[in-house]
Amino acid sequence: MTSLSQSVSFIRSSCKKIYMTNYLTPEGYKEIIKKLNDLKTVRRIEVARRIESAKELGDLSENAEYAEAKDEQAFIEGEILEIESLIQNATVIVNSNNKDVISVGSIVTVEKDGANERYTIVGSNESNPAEKKISNESPLGKALIGKRIGETVTLQLPKGSSQIRIVKIE
Repeated sequence: MTSLSQSVSFIRSSCKKIYMTNYLTPEGYKEIIKKLNDLKTVRRIEVARRIESAKELGDLSENAEYAEAKDEQAFIEGEILEIESLIQNATVIVNSNNKDVISVGSIVTVEKDGANERYTIVGSNESNPAEKKISNESPLGKALIGKRIGETVTLQLPKGSSQIRIVKIE
């Protein structure tokens, strides 16, 4: 008969195989660690204090402050678990000096419709189109990964296709 801890260990190792790798830049990794630390050392304590204060108000069955604080506590604990899972499956991108082929972590200048655009290829957790950080899983990211300077890729868009030429890889 196997112990509970052996069963949990087996389930965890099996589940790891299902998860995709989370690519993070060094900056993104630092930010996610900072957020995790804040959740554990600040937000957890704040909500625990709110729960204690609400308990002092009396009947918990009709105590809206208590119910709200408990909901927030559950949300914070869920965020902590999600971030810990993300970190556990993370690969921090070390920007190689390979400027020949686009990979996660590359900064790429492309020409589209006569105008140049500069993008950073990042993992999906850090993507931010407003900051020109595109996910390696996005259509543009997928089209660019593995390509070289001078190559042209065709990007399929809802309104048709677009030609994008790779100008520079940093």
